[in-house]
Amino acid sequence: MAFYFFDIQSGREFFADEEGLDLPDQKAAKVEALQTLLGMVKDSVFLDEQPDLAVETRSATERLFCVSLISRKNGAKH
Repeated sequence: MAFYFFDIQSGREFFADEEGLDLPDQKAAKVEALQTLLGMVKDSVFLDEQPDLAVETRSATERLFCVSLISRKNGAKH
């Protein structure tokens, strides 16, 4: 078991995870990050917002990976 932290980026807002979760391995941490991102996407749809969203996963000593969603409105240039 190890502690993993899930920092959240929503548009220009950043929220550092100061508590973390004790999970068995990085695979479980990736599942948690994806579930967190999915919940954020669901919330943003109901609020009629479409910010770029990201969940960056880190251990106590290093950044591990990031899952993200970049949202663009129809007609927007890439």
